[in-house]
Amino acid sequence: MIKLRKIEPTDLPFLYQWENDASVWADGANHNPLSQQDLRTYIASTTGDIYKDGQLRLMIEDEGVTCGCMDLFDLDPRNRRAALGMYIAPEFRGKGVGKEAVRQIEEYAFGFLHLRVLYAIIATQNIACNTLYRNAGYTPSPLPHWTLEDDAHIWIKALV
Repeated sequence: MIKLRKIEPTDLPFLYQWENDASVWADGANHNPLSQQDLRTYIASTTGDIYKDGQLRLMIEDEGVTCGCMDLFDLDPRNRRAALGMYIAPEFRGKGVGKEAVRQIEEYAFGFLHLRVLYAIIATQNIACNTLYRNAGYTPSPLPHWTLEDDAHIWIKALV
């Protein structure tokens, strides 16, 4: 059973491995290695309150095993929107973990935070993520030349 939970100091080894996975840097905002101290400082300083921090990182667990993380970031409270970011450890990919994590973060963002729009920017070559957001009911718009490496799509889900 998939659940999202607040980040803990014991998550440091996972974050250190995942944040330093250079194969996914082109898909996100990180373009350099992070030290364990960088991550310790982040874990210690985050309040877990998206309104105070402007972002929220939640860890994804499957039957008590940490298998990824889900971020709500780029919060715009006035316009009630935020971006989504997600990392699933390679051994958990293709097993529905991402799909369920997106469903749960939507429930929290739309139901509890009362956001109206969620969006994710995904490189066109990331077939798995593009498929996930399409199947979750997000609408794509192209972002040509979004990164040096690739075009991208912005996937948007809006409540009306």
